[in-house]
Amino acid sequence: MPLDDENLPLFTVGQVSQMLEIQQAFLRRLDEYRVVSPSRPSGNQRRYTRHEITVVQYVVNLMEEGMTLAAVRRILELEALVRDLTAERDALRAALAERDAAQAERDV
Repeated sequence: MPLDDENLPLFTVGQVSQMLEIQQAFLRRLDEYRVVSPSRPSGNQRRYTRHEITVVQYVVNLMEEGMTLAAVRRILELEALVRDLTAERDALRAALAERDAAQAERDV
């Protein structure tokens, strides 16, 4: 079902603003700083996914803790890098385990 897809751009700036009780200008600023980049289908109106709304809520929480927008963007970049490196590490560990298992079979 389309509504189950958290990456489907469904929500307008006004809807997200209302949901999260934040200013529409703040959402536009997040787009300017490329913290969240909502899609812009026909009509050039920003549309947010459920995933992007979750990120915006996280950004709001970080900023309430005293982080600047530039710091928040850097945090998001570093968290993405950690996720990528963790996935790469896990893939390498799996490849090494397969190699070791194949070597053990050959040695028998």
